[in-house]
Amino acid sequence: MAAIDFRSDTVAMPSPEMRLAMVEAPLGDDVFGDDPTTNRLMEVAAERMGKQAATFVPSGTMGNLIGIAVNAHSGEELIADADSHVFYYETAGAAAVCGVQIRPVPTEAGVMTPEQVVQAVRPRDDPHQPITAAITFENTHNRHGGIAWPLDVLRAASDTAHAQGLRVHLDGARIFNAAVALGVDASEIAACADTVTFCLSKGLACPVGSIFCGSEESVDEARRWRKRLGGGMRQVGVLAAAGLIALDHMVDRLAEDHSNARTLAEGLGELPGVTCDLSRVQTNLVYFDLEKMSAPEFTDECTKRGLLSDWVGPRRMRFVTHYGIGAQDVQSALKICEDVLSA
Repeated sequence: MAAIDFRSDTVAMPSPEMRLAMVEAPLGDDVFGDDPTTNRLMEVAAERMGKQAATFVPSGTMGNLIGIAVNAHSGEELIADADSHVFYYETAGAAAVCGVQIRPVPTEAGVMTPEQVVQAVRPRDDPHQPITAAITFENTHNRHGGIAWPLDVLRAASDTAHAQGLRVHLDGARIFNAAVALGVDASEIAACADTVTFCLSKGLACPVGSIFCGSEESVDEARRWRKRLGGGMRQVGVLAAAGLIALDHMVDRLAEDHSNARTLAEGLGELPGVTCDLSRVQTNLVYFDLEKMSAPEFTDECTKRGLLSDWVGPRRMRFVTHYGIGAQDVQSALKICEDVLSA
């Protein structure tokens, strides 16, 4: 019996349609700009984000790093949420590679207010402090439970940042989850940023890849950074083909992941010794806390019973729903959790 894998939506396998498209994709050399399948994906991706241009990158982390490099220079500062992916999970790439310092701003739910944006900007007339060049927002926000920023709040924060002379990069790894949760087009979210990165390899279930979008000028510079970072690939159309299928067929079905996550969260909340904040279960991420068992022990016991998961703190867990996880898998997972907690 196959394990139920809640570790991440990155474990989702490509659909049969994706696999076929990958086999049959017309190919060229993307570094030379002549891979027709990749070129088509870039056209579609830029259109979906409402941007002028796009480029394929191997990972969301590289996409964010390029976003920082394009929007800020060495010796400058980037504002980011204190629990953001760029600050927490990207191995200080901004500092190590770009020479950009990150200024972390603690927020209530990953949502930065206009007042916080203003307060985080350094005074330009003080030579002791770095110049604040850019800001990054994360939507949906991973460590805050997969919440989707209310669109009016995101617009207000973005408008304030621009009024302060900042460039805005959006870590939209799960931007389509946010769009589905909010009932808006992804381009409305992306319009709040100068550049945006989104993942193909999470909820959209592609095997590899992310997309960086922005103006023609930003994407030209992004391609130079991609080459510098070793991210230029050749017949990448074999991967881009899956992306085209994903954008056509895998976005609307994210609502199923959200529904499964909600059912999962509600079931977990009914188990003794579990605390789950349902207000933050808006998309496909479910965070919950254990009262009497350590998270590593809980993870080990679940694994023995065929449920794979990810612990993120001494007593804190994360489950992620995705393509390949059905309603019955959710019920089976809840039974395993109940057995582990009652053992």
